Amino acid sequence: MQLTPAEITETLAMVSQQNLDIRTITLSLSLRGCVDSDVQRVADKVYERLTSAGERLVPTAEQLEREYGIPIVNKRLSVTPIAEVCAACTGADYSPVAKAMDRAAAEVGVDFVGGFSALVHKGASRSDDNLIASIPEALAATSCVCSSVNIGSTRAGINMDAAFKMAETIVDTAKATADSQCIGAGKLVVFCNAVEDNPFMAGAFHGSGEADEVINVGVSGPGVVRAVLADLPKDADITTVAEAIKATAFKITRAGELMAREASKRLGYSKGILDLSLAPTPAQGDSVAEILEAIGIGECGGPGTTAALAMLNDAVKKGGVMASSSVGGLSGAFIPVSEDAGMIRAAQDGALSVSKLEAMTCVCSVGLDMIAIPGDTTVETIFGIIADEAAIGMINNKTTAVRLIPAIGKKVGDVLDFGGLLGSAPVMPVNQHAGNVFAHRGGRMPAPLNSLKN
Repeated sequence: MQLTPAEITETLAMVSQQNLDIRTITLSLSLRGCVDSDVQRVADKVYERLTSAGERLVPTAEQLEREYGIPIVNKRLSVTPIAEVCAACTGADYSPVAKAMDRAAAEVGVDFVGGFSALVHKGASRSDDNLIASIPEALAATSCVCSSVNIGSTRAGINMDAAFKMAETIVDTAKATADSQCIGAGKLVVFCNAVEDNPFMAGAFHGSGEADEVINVGVSGPGVVRAVLADLPKDADITTVAEAIKATAFKITRAGELMAREASKRLGYSKGILDLSLAPTPAQGDSVAEILEAIGIGECGGPGTTAALAMLNDAVKKGGVMASSSVGGLSGAFIPVSEDAGMIRAAQDGALSVSKLEAMTCVCSVGLDMIAIPGDTTVETIFGIIADEAAIGMINNKTTAVRLIPAIGKKVGDVLDFGGLLGSAPVMPVNQHAGNVFAHRGGRMPAPLNSLKN
């Protein structure tokens, strides 16, 4: 991949003026060799595996930052779903493994480690149930560990028992971390159609079809796209806007492709995917909401928002796939409320509601992300939100997710402040008319007709 002097100059301007960064280099690791009947021995093996395989990740990333001048915001690890690793364990509490993951993350200097996870879209094993029951303690006792549970897929339908159990788990996790802004729930995501090569948290885990060690890279660059759109004339038609976004996504992805190749080569690990998602931060000018407003909607959440987001998401993917042969992960545009300054403003202004966000998830990369809700929201309401979002993913054959944060002791208008990349989340109102019957029916929602593709 040849880079011209003009491209290098342009990239440097993107970095210095428009918040271009590599959002994460994630080392994805198989833990198949860590199986044991004793959970503490599993924890010890997991610690050894992460520290030995990950010891050069951060120094290598820092060297790449110095050489190429492009910031790498996060260095992360992801692992085989712990419910699978602990399947032979006789004990029911898997939190010692989470604590070992947290110690290993601190030892090698990464920001997060994902994979305290279970895949229960068609049914839950004893080990899956044990892991879900361990989530509140695991996330309360750790700072870097992230957890995810996949409760549905287009091929399998939706495990409604698991959806209700995850609603309860979200509340229990928020309560377990109530003295630290309920942050545990911010490290827990419920998926439909989870992907095996996602480098972003909280949903990253090492898929069963992956090599032993894989480097997955997530790029970013909302500020770059916004700057390009700001230079377009107000009378530019929507095709021109889409083409500008597509060309910009190509340039952003080329920078990420270069870093991915170099990182995998220097570490001696397999090169995985490049996730070309536009991942915002709380910093001004680094916002997906502001891109949508630059396209021409009044304020994010207003009429036209879903259409603008659909066009943005599609243009980003079209531009990115031309710059790398390994595009994967989630790839598109993220809409996490707490991590996007424009989303925070729109939520506080009342322009952006949970219902509008749900509509936007039909066309974005993932789903309802980093949304604070009143602490007294019922489990049945949270279940309904999870079920609605999973149904969108199931029917549309796309990844959807729910990362809700019940703000224990807080009400609408209050704020949870996490700091750093996680930002702050205004507590948003939710529709409380969920009822009780639907949530308690249980069973498995059948897969849709479009699952029959063979």
